[in-house]
Amino acid sequence: MAPEAATEVGAGHVAIGEQTMVATANPHATEAALAMLEAGGSAVDAALAAQLVLGLVEPQSSGIGGGAFLLHWQAARGELLAYDGRETAPSTIADDLFLHADGRPMDYFEAIIGGASVGVPGVVRMLALAHERHGRLPWPKLFEPAIALADEGFPVSPRLHELLQRMPRVAVNPGIRAYFFTAEGRPRPIGSRLANPAYADSLRQLAEGGPEVFYEGELAPLMATAVAEDPNRAGALSLADLKSYRALQRDPVCSRYREYTVCSMSPPSSGGTTVLATLGMLAARDLGELSGDVDRAHVFAEASRLAFADRDRYVADPDFVEVPTGGLVDADYLTERAALIDLERASPAVEAGLPPGAEPRGRALSPELASTSHLSIVDARGNAVSMTTSIESAFGSRILAGGFLLNNQLTDFSFVTMEEDGRPVANRPEPGKRPRSSMAPTLVFDGEGELMMVLGSPGGSRIIPYVARVLWDVLDQRLDLMAAVAAPHVVHLGSLLELEPGGVAEGWVEALEKRGHEVSLRPQSSGLHAIQRLPDGRWLGVADPRREGRAAGY
Repeated sequence: MAPEAATEVGAGHVAIGEQTMVATANPHATEAALAMLEAGGSAVDAALAAQLVLGLVEPQSSGIGGGAFLLHWQAARGELLAYDGRETAPSTIADDLFLHADGRPMDYFEAIIGGASVGVPGVVRMLALAHERHGRLPWPKLFEPAIALADEGFPVSPRLHELLQRMPRVAVNPGIRAYFFTAEGRPRPIGSRLANPAYADSLRQLAEGGPEVFYEGELAPLMATAVAEDPNRAGALSLADLKSYRALQRDPVCSRYREYTVCSMSPPSSGGTTVLATLGMLAARDLGELSGDVDRAHVFAEASRLAFADRDRYVADPDFVEVPTGGLVDADYLTERAALIDLERASPAVEAGLPPGAEPRGRALSPELASTSHLSIVDARGNAVSMTTSIESAFGSRILAGGFLLNNQLTDFSFVTMEEDGRPVANRPEPGKRPRSSMAPTLVFDGEGELMMVLGSPGGSRIIPYVARVLWDVLDQRLDLMAAVAAPHVVHLGSLLELEPGGVAEGWVEALEKRGHEVSLRPQSSGLHAIQRLPDGRWLGVADPRREGRAAGY
């Protein structure tokens, strides 16, 4: 399944800025971020303003009821910081959270809908921490664009309208039904004005009282009550869980690729290690003999399969299990893994390896259909933010509280907690634990250590091949950034090779099937938003044609 149904592919959007650049999933969010930069704000200020607007105009994908990972580049200090705003599991959950009484895993939509899937939201606390350290504008000012838009209303976009039509079981609660649907039960039409006074009120409280309002003030009981009283499947989110939530600073994970340094998010996200492992295997093989697109698709798919096999076994919350982060991206280990790639044939089966520092573990079984958004920002001082933000599946848990949707991120835990041989699954549910993610906010530095790219994407576990392929195309093949973002996706998560219809040349499918791949043509719903430094020092911004994003700078 796709995290969000793929909608019409447009032309994408490209912009060039002399000093700054913003690329987000919605024009309103891009305008809000750019307004903060024009007022002298930092990249973090702009990211916060954009997130608040995205939670209103793209509510199916992210919002203050969810979580995020953020990389921040401090240009003057030459320092890269990673911030973890991932949701945490309530303190009273058990590891059989998504199992039936007979031990069978629940159906996905049985699991996601309702309060039992809601984790403690983290994005507000994380952005507050980042703003405290890197913000330049007053906290209340960053809320002004979103509050004004929530009061005045915004036109329903084609993508929001279509997702309301196509995603299963959205209108399961009165609140969400009244907000997104007409009295006759139809999705609000494209272009109709949708105001959200409840969200505006929540933002006013946050602007005036800071993040404590969300975690300890008036908004906290709204969320806890909505989860506890959900008629679909009540959950365990408590006031104590909200009060105890902490955003964390972590070390980013970085490795060399050719002459570049590529950095991304470390665990509990598997995005960084798996993107870097994929690239590391591609770099370890002599691929000079690749003769065309089919060869490249085959090799990329095989490297992805090997990287995902390790990811599924070893990555989880590092505060609960030992994660061999360094081993997963170790150059010698990836050279060994790359030797398993047959340049002519798909491997019949791919097994996890044993990276340096790893212990044998069970394989996670998690749908990970994240409904997500990504934004990339560079400010006038050369600081940058790459932030991926999510409420998990489209429209999250289907619970609306205070005008915003609550996440269903607990379904990113493995539904199965033990292998048949008794080995524990690293990503099993546990109280206070952060579920594994695939979000991969990424920055690339050239051989001199200068920032040259900022990028990331939504897409659940498909985020990893989306980001890895664009990096391979741009850094290795010297493809134009817009061409790389718009190019057909090649996705292999372990069992099936997915090719994106429309962009795939005639003959790809047959040629790859002859090599042993099981091929499926599937639309992809990436939302790659990327920035690249041009040779003259200006910034190029790109928004993925598969969504409604916009790039802008000055």
